[in-house]
Amino acid sequence: MTSSLVRSLPGTTPLVLDSPHSGSAYPEDFAFDCALPTLRRAEDSHVEKLYDFAPALGAGWVEAIFPSSYIDANRDTAEIDVSLFDEAWPEPVATDAKVMSKVRFGKGLIWRLAEGDEPIYQRKLSVAEVQARIASCWVPYHDAVANAIDTAHACHGYSIHLNCHAMPATALSQGSEFPGEAHADFVVGTRDGSTASEPLAQLLCTHLTSLGYRVVYHPNKGVELVRRYGEPAEQRHSIQLEVNRKLYMNEETLAMNDGFAPLKTHLQSLVQLLLQTDPRTL
Repeated sequence: MTSSLVRSLPGTTPLVLDSPHSGSAYPEDFAFDCALPTLRRAEDSHVEKLYDFAPALGAGWVEAIFPSSYIDANRDTAEIDVSLFDEAWPEPVATDAKVMSKVRFGKGLIWRLAEGDEPIYQRKLSVAEVQARIASCWVPYHDAVANAIDTAHACHGYSIHLNCHAMPATALSQGSEFPGEAHADFVVGTRDGSTASEPLAQLLCTHLTSLGYRVVYHPNKGVELVRRYGEPAEQRHSIQLEVNRKLYMNEETLAMNDGFAPLKTHLQSLVQLLLQTDPRTL
């Protein structure tokens, strides 16, 4: 299934991949006021190209066509910044400080700030337009991921879900809990082991390390998509995998560099390893 806002390709294996932040089609009703190049630096640029081999190998695939700065599919609908609205938000709003940490950084369900702490809007948003974004983007994206995982699990007795991201080479001065931190080549996260088995997560780390990458297993990493769909006790394993953008692109121009092809080859070897792995035997 492919719509104007969500692309979904069915798989035949236990593996499902999704890319929630690589979308680059900016809807006309976005009506943002900051510079487009500033907004575009928030994209996980080219992630969909890095993994475009996956459907041919039988993996399910879901990607956002819309940008995360328009609405972030990797946030819960309760992670809402009520200061954005010109009226009261009628839906539930999270109160837990940890859950709302991204909102404080201006990057909740609806982003308030672009990179560099630049305000995205010079206007207040209406409840109706945000509800429309949820209905047209967030809901179909999550439906596609949930359906792909349910199908994989029903057919094979287990599922492995790889939530695919790209991160800046250096953590931003704003919008990060560790500003200025130099990132590793890969970061693997399972929300403190709650979304995937430890042996499976370690398998990813070992494989990528064997290819010469600096890999950090950051167990507390992972946001809404792995939280919502990872249930390792039910053999539903979800892992967030972040790759350093400097490995394959110029972060200023967004152009792919000479590292793109070898990185893609290594990611294909990782996907093939996961296709050969039954986490019930680890």
